[in-house]
Amino acid sequence: MIARPLTFLLLFLLLALSFCPQTSNAHGSVTPEDDLCIIRIGYFRAHFKIYLPRTTEHVEYCEDIPGTGEAVFIMEYEHSGLGDVPIDFRVIRNVTGQGTFTALEDIEKIDDLEAITVLHHPAAVQPDVFTYLHQFNEQGEFVGIVKVQQPETGEVYTAVFPFEVGYTGIPKWAWFVIIAIFLQINFLWMNGTLARWRQSKPGQSKVTSHA
Repeated sequence: MIARPLTFLLLFLLLALSFCPQTSNAHGSVTPEDDLCIIRIGYFRAHFKIYLPRTTEHVEYCEDIPGTGEAVFIMEYEHSGLGDVPIDFRVIRNVTGQGTFTALEDIEKIDDLEAITVLHHPAAVQPDVFTYLHQFNEQGEFVGIVKVQQPETGEVYTAVFPFEVGYTGIPKWAWFVIIAIFLQINFLWMNGTLARWRQSKPGQSKVTSHA
């Protein structure tokens, strides 16, 4: 009978994972691929990362960063054309109420973007790699907005990625570890391995009654 509550707990953990704030689908245009964080701006692609050089030095963050301080935003171009077009980079306070599920349509509903802008790098060409340094003085929820205009057609491509400063939640990999542990425990209960192990422990010998 113990296996049944473990199964229910496992289902609960799976459900919790589906709403975990660090899922790649929730974070807009930045997704993990082969241990890299890739940002997509239309058909342009770049390796996106954030550093906190004064606190965690060479540790790379895909989006959420664990604390305030000096942050360096970097985009290493995977599409060579990104080095030839102006890139507009902006970070705003996340006032959408959508958290990590904030999308472009939520940003387009904001009347005064300038009023909630934390940093803005006006459109400019950075030939080799895009870098921007900013000092975060407070924790909170933010949204990064990257815009690129296609020079031939004039079409504007936009990437939106919500992120947190001072993020202390359970990382996605930890949920997988927890689920794997409970899967194993549930399996051992169901096939009787744990029961046999308990019976084989010293001091757990059976008591035989005598007539």
